Amino acid sequence: MLPGPLFSLSDLGDHRHFLVGFSGGLDSTVLLHQLVALRAENPALSVRAVHVHHGLSAHADAWLAHCRQLCQLWDVEFIACHVAVSPNGKGVEAAAREVRYQAIEAVLAPDEALLTAQHLDDQSETFLLALKRGSGPAGLSAMPREMQFSGRALLRPLLSLSRTELEHYARAAKLHWIDDDSNTDTRYDRNFLRLTILPELKQRWPHFTQAVARSAQLCAEQEQLLDELLAEELEALVQPDSSLQIAPLNTMSEVRRAAILRRWLACLGAKMPSREQLKRLWYEVAVSREDAMPCLHIAPWEVRRFQGALYLVKPVRIPRNACIPWEYPLTPLQLPAGSGQVFCREVPGNGLAVRPATEDEKVSIRFTASGLLHIVGRDKGRELKKIWQELGVAPWKRRTVPLLFYNEQLIAAAGYFITQQGEPGPDQWYFCWQPE
Repeated sequence: MLPGPLFSLSDLGDHRHFLVGFSGGLDSTVLLHQLVALRAENPALSVRAVHVHHGLSAHADAWLAHCRQLCQLWDVEFIACHVAVSPNGKGVEAAAREVRYQAIEAVLAPDEALLTAQHLDDQSETFLLALKRGSGPAGLSAMPREMQFSGRALLRPLLSLSRTELEHYARAAKLHWIDDDSNTDTRYDRNFLRLTILPELKQRWPHFTQAVARSAQLCAEQEQLLDELLAEELEALVQPDSSLQIAPLNTMSEVRRAAILRRWLACLGAKMPSREQLKRLWYEVAVSREDAMPCLHIAPWEVRRFQGALYLVKPVRIPRNACIPWEYPLTPLQLPAGSGQVFCREVPGNGLAVRPATEDEKVSIRFTASGLLHIVGRDKGRELKKIWQELGVAPWKRRTVPLLFYNEQLIAAAGYFITQQGEPGPDQWYFCWQPE
């Protein structure tokens, strides 16, 4: 006799198409089995499973084969993603999690909700790890039952259930699962908590994990309340280009200002900064001396200041003296460092109208120009730096604007200006730039 359901269709909201993160371990095996059972009762449901092969264990190939076989048995579409884990100072756990979610994001369909198998004990571990880091209420909120993931829903329907409950279900249903040998390695913080600390706490206080879940929920509610109370104020401070005005922040208490800054960063997709990072953001960037060009790294972003506002930008590293030959200007040219592409067209449309290159002129794209430049509409020559200042272009953007050259002559700066040497006659090209 099969065990009773662990969750119902109503627990999944209005979603009917699901992608299950399937490692083959106990938790995700129970989750996938539950979805398959729900699908049997509700044929409109669609269920797919994605397995990420990290290559960190000698058993990784066997685990993938096990997951594939189980999905075939349960008639579930199976997707295998092979990834390479490079810690780069983050630690193996964090690096593996990052590439895992990147792989899942790449295969998640627009109409699917992602389901993951975190449970009550995982919630306690996450809470204690946040406590160890000195996190505030946002970090101590731990994992929500539902959240946004790449513009779609991420659901955790097992979050209120303990691992013991999942194991009882799995044994009653006669399920087979993988035991990852790395789960016994207490060098990893999460394993240390799971194997050493939480058993002691639960022996002393049997309802410890439930109490932690309540505390996490209360922290989440406090954060939600702050979001609602500060939403209107934040909206008034954010400019159309998503920058944040600095002057009104000067009149706020440090606590209120920090709350606004956190929410501004979160709205733009940045990771939650530490208290020390927030202090540095304010004193080293927002209110540093006026002639400075301050910058604070909150990987992979940079926080910068320009014309009385804070900007969150992704740095683009293009060699200063880069010169990219463009043999066929009427064919799109991909630019380096994710800075988009440029193209010229002969029919009117978006872009700057410039004269076509002659047969003896070699066309190239560069990102800097020297000497005095004479641009259309200006009498005197100016250096490029002065032109950027007059046009109000932020310093970090200047280094990424494609400059169109014929031989050694600057013709145009994409989206901004044309030089007198590039002024069009009867024949015209339209020079366009599509940033990424």
